[in-house]
Amino acid sequence: MKKLILASVSALALLGVAACSDSGTGTDNTTTQSTNPPANEQPMKPASPDASKPAEPAPATKPAPTAPAQ
Repeated sequence: MKKLILASVSALALLGVAACSDSGTGTDNTTTQSTNPPANEQPMKPASPDASKPAEPAPATKPAPTAPAQ
């Protein structure tokens, strides 16, 4: 029980330090921007209905016979 309490207190302390830590400069000047695909790329088209069918699975083979127990 003591280990569980100690682990919980340690986890809360770690989260508190991570949440309150300062990056050093005081401000963060980074921004995020969306990007647009190049104009020459065309969106993908769905496959045509006459597309080839998937390959048939290999036929099942019988396992090799095992030697009888002695």
